[in-house]
Amino acid sequence: MSPTLADFGQDVWWLVLVKIVGVFALLVVMTLFAIVFERKVVARMQQRSGPNRVGPGGSLQSLADGLKLAFKEDIIPAMADKPVYFLAPVIATIPAFLAFSVIPLGPMVSIFGEQTPLQLIDAPIGVLVVLACSAMGVYGIVLGGWASGSTYPLLGSLRSAAQMVSYEIAMGLSIVAVFLYAGTMSTSEIVAAQAGDNRLDFFGLTFDGPSWYAVLLPVSFVVYVIAVVGETNRAPFDLPEAESELVGGFHTEYSSLKFALFFLAEYVNMVTVSALAATLFLGGWRAPWPISIWDGANSGWWPLLWFLLKVVAALFVFIWLRGTLPRLRYDQFMRFGWKVLVPTALVWIMAVATMRTVSREYDLDSGEVALYVGLPLAALVLGVLLVASRRSNADTRIAALHAAAGSTNPTEPEVLPPVRAPGARHRPAQRSGPARAEGGFPIPPMDLVVPPSPRLTGREPVATGAPVATGRRRPSPTPRKDDDA
Repeated sequence: MSPTLADFGQDVWWLVLVKIVGVFALLVVMTLFAIVFERKVVARMQQRSGPNRVGPGGSLQSLADGLKLAFKEDIIPAMADKPVYFLAPVIATIPAFLAFSVIPLGPMVSIFGEQTPLQLIDAPIGVLVVLACSAMGVYGIVLGGWASGSTYPLLGSLRSAAQMVSYEIAMGLSIVAVFLYAGTMSTSEIVAAQAGDNRLDFFGLTFDGPSWYAVLLPVSFVVYVIAVVGETNRAPFDLPEAESELVGGFHTEYSSLKFALFFLAEYVNMVTVSALAATLFLGGWRAPWPISIWDGANSGWWPLLWFLLKVVAALFVFIWLRGTLPRLRYDQFMRFGWKVLVPTALVWIMAVATMRTVSREYDLDSGEVALYVGLPLAALVLGVLLVASRRSNADTRIAALHAAAGSTNPTEPEVLPPVRAPGARHRPAQRSGPARAEGGFPIPPMDLVVPPSPRLTGREPVATGAPVATGRRRPSPTPRKDDDA
């Protein structure tokens, strides 16, 4: 039986405590599983074995990594703001656990003789609780970067804040269409709205269609998937932790259990957004077809298994993207979020709202709405995208036509003269290449010699042209007899 909002808030205190411990244990176990699962899947993609030493088949590798982090030295930077430095990982971790409290794991079940929904709590605005908790996580990241007292963590935290805020907007807009279809923001009622078959009428022909919102609202589903990858700082959008630019991002100065808390928050957020995707778009805990043909598939404790399988499938998508796509540049990433995802989500919301309103006001069936409303909207959107694309590429297209007009040979590139500001001082050109002011790229001289370290005083001197000293001590001179005299 599907739970309703009236079924929540009726549990005895010890049952609530059992649910809290169960949700916490589930998230910890899913985190340990996700780490091993990610390393195994990426190893399979790269044709290597992956972890295979700790536990059966390497299954306890993530537990060993956690113990290793716990026993590492806890280093605190001298310039750190210690109270905020301690609280930042906690602030990042706690909202990740709280967001899972409104996720429905199954129907009404019996726990020690008590009938209760397999969900900790629900509210008429249950989905907004998840969005609020995910928004709180950025405070821990920003405070962690600021409290470290270092430049690189601060830059990484600022980039992470801009990234998470930008893609959180796209994620929020992507689920508005789900609210319009389900008529509620309660997570348990959204799952109930996806139950059964969707009756479709096409010009007098009636048949049962899919009920999952991933099929009915494909644009919302695609935008949500892209947005949550950026919102959780996962590859190819892991720009706050770009090692080539920011060393380690906002957690550069963290070690031991504090770093483990940031690590735990990232994977718990992955599990939470995967569970939310299963709830909003993949039918929640309800069994997929053809398992749903079995009468007992959606009763008892079986739905917990279907729900976990959907979460694991969503985690596989995260890992698949990490092992496949290269990292984007930061400007490309932010441009994609603000100029592609957000406008697409807004146009899709308008299209869905228009189709729902026309269908309700004029009593049209699904085929008539798609013919009279859906197709004109699709043609309008495609036309606008085509015009915008041609305008943005106009300069490049015109330059390519001029370069290829009347010539079968490639055109020589035009070298612009150097632009010198009045009164500005410019370095002379290096022997290895022209300077930037002279039309070239800045290239450092290739004959640099590293000076010897002061700690190597008394050792063998640096030879001419050698990069560093060898480190061997010079033989001490033999004392002469006349020196003693």
